[in-house]
Amino acid sequence: MSEVLVLCYHAVSQAWPAALSVTPEALERQLGYLVRRGWRGATFREAVLRPSHPRTIAVTFDDAYSSVKEYAVPILTSLGLPATVFAASTCVSSEQRLSFEGVEHWQETPYADELLPMSWEDLGSLAEGGWEIGSHSRTHPHLPRLDEQDLKIELEGSREEVSIRLGGVCDTIAYPYGDVDDRVAAAAERAGYLAGASLSSQLTPRGALRWPRVGIYHVDKRAWRFRLKVARPVRQLRATPLWRRLG
Repeated sequence: MSEVLVLCYHAVSQAWPAALSVTPEALERQLGYLVRRGWRGATFREAVLRPSHPRTIAVTFDDAYSSVKEYAVPILTSLGLPATVFAASTCVSSEQRLSFEGVEHWQETPYADELLPMSWEDLGSLAEGGWEIGSHSRTHPHLPRLDEQDLKIELEGSREEVSIRLGGVCDTIAYPYGDVDDRVAAAAERAGYLAGASLSSQLTPRGALRWPRVGIYHVDKRAWRFRLKVARPVRQLRATPLWRRLG
């Protein structure tokens, strides 16, 4: 049986000090470390549904920041790794910077342009290069807070728009904020998704539609911290009730 490790990144920037941003140097060092240790890359869909290597890593990027194309693509290409971008469909190709909860306070700062999203053309180019483009809902809400109708619109609308815009099937989703419960997972299945990415501390997936990822952030730039975070014994510890009580 393959061991599957799914990493969750967001933006990649030389200067942005946001918690969800990593530097290109840190990204290259982190992924290079895993490749040297025998991990082999796959898209999120492949890693969850049909991993083909004993140690399979899926690198995912939430929100579709334009910096991913600028900085992450060359790094992953040099390492021979594909990746997955999860895009909130109403934000793609928008002339507006991303403004959802958690990043909106950067709007009036010198780092505002870090919030620029990729275009559909950018995402199409990544797809042609072997990357997977999945859904991140339509507008990036906390999905468990929505009523049934709004939840359906967020899930089905995004899947349809990504599929139409990119000319393929979109059947994976990353739940915004990693926020998912049984009701949301069931709605995602009804909407046609085959795999869903969360940010749960659970090491063992609760099915393909509730697959845990390890979130990698600005604070993980120190090599020792990243290596501890992705080590299986530490991931196992983080999944225990004791760790959650301590956290």
